[in-house]
Amino acid sequence: MPPLPDIIAGPWRAVLVLGVTEILAWGAIFYPPVLTVPLIAHERGWSMAFAMGGFSLALLTAGLVSPRVGSMIDRHGGHRIMPLGSLLAALGLALIVYADHPAAYLAVWLLLGVAIAATLYDPAFATLGRIFGAAARRPITALTLAGGFASTVSWPATHFLLEAVGWRGTYLVYAALLALVAAPLHAFALPRTRAKPAARPGQEVQARSVVLPPTGWPFLLVAAAFAAYAFVPSGLSAHLLAIFGRAGMDAATVVAIGALFGPAQVAARICELLFARSIHPLLIARFAVAMLLAAFALIALFGLTVAAAASFAVMFGMANGLLTIARGAVPLALFGAAGYGHIVGRIGGPYLAMQAIAPFVLAFVAERASDAAVLAVTAAFAAISFIGFAAMRRPKNSTRVN
Repeated sequence: MPPLPDIIAGPWRAVLVLGVTEILAWGAIFYPPVLTVPLIAHERGWSMAFAMGGFSLALLTAGLVSPRVGSMIDRHGGHRIMPLGSLLAALGLALIVYADHPAAYLAVWLLLGVAIAATLYDPAFATLGRIFGAAARRPITALTLAGGFASTVSWPATHFLLEAVGWRGTYLVYAALLALVAAPLHAFALPRTRAKPAARPGQEVQARSVVLPPTGWPFLLVAAAFAAYAFVPSGLSAHLLAIFGRAGMDAATVVAIGALFGPAQVAARICELLFARSIHPLLIARFAVAMLLAAFALIALFGLTVAAAASFAVMFGMANGLLTIARGAVPLALFGAAGYGHIVGRIGGPYLAMQAIAPFVLAFVAERASDAAVLAVTAAFAAISFIGFAAMRRPKNSTRVN
């Protein structure tokens, strides 16, 4: 760990600040819809498909603007761009309370999509890349440790607020938190420092600085591997627990199994931080997806028993915890710190788009086929992701990036 002065007054303060604001942003924007959208649909007489479609529209919008946001962070810094994202998110959450017309409802989610692109992991990684340069891997890992607790905080808090003040009051409370806590932290507490520019591909550099150009097949393989993986957590988060329930497990058991995901995710990130510093992040990504494929094989061999489902939840959680780190660390290790925010944004575009469509694709498969087919389709996307990471080759003479 860095010395205390670096955490309070040095560049590592960014990890502390972003740790708080990521919990707030994920907890206010990303996780509540599974609890709030059914209430919105019921009150306004809309179908669930339409109401949840607003959230998917936000993810698609975020994917479109993510490269632009990354470039702006490269140029101006997260301390200027992320406060705007928090304020846009606060405005969107406040407006959704009054968006009674379908067109207005969708327009608000478009606004929230821009906010997502400027507040969640991609802009946070870009901010850390700008501050730490090629040494951003450890700060990224540390940040994901904090972000891993967002769902643990958000779902109980949202449930409590829904009981106390309803869905409208819940969104107004979250809007206030983003405007009065997250935005000021981004604006006034994020460090302004910037790492020395990294050498660009093609220049003569020492071996440890050799990177690939963020173009052509190398970049396409990385972007496709992450996009294919994005289908898995997005689709399973919407359907996995229901699949377990339809397999004959009682509700309490299903909830208990689902609760294993978060701790497994955090445990894997702690292990990466403590023991995997010398391992190239591309190898971490391959290992994580291989573990996920092993989890699918476990269910295929033993069926949806309680033990197999619990093992799947743990292995899935660990894989997702490692892949979240890899989303920030792999582009940094392969393509370098120059223009890192834009690179992360370009990878984040298809990633977010895949997140948006996965639940609908799996819902269609579940209705037309079976739960086994849902798991098979999801496993196929995991296999595509593994192939992409396996086909990717590190630049020659590259060494670890801490």
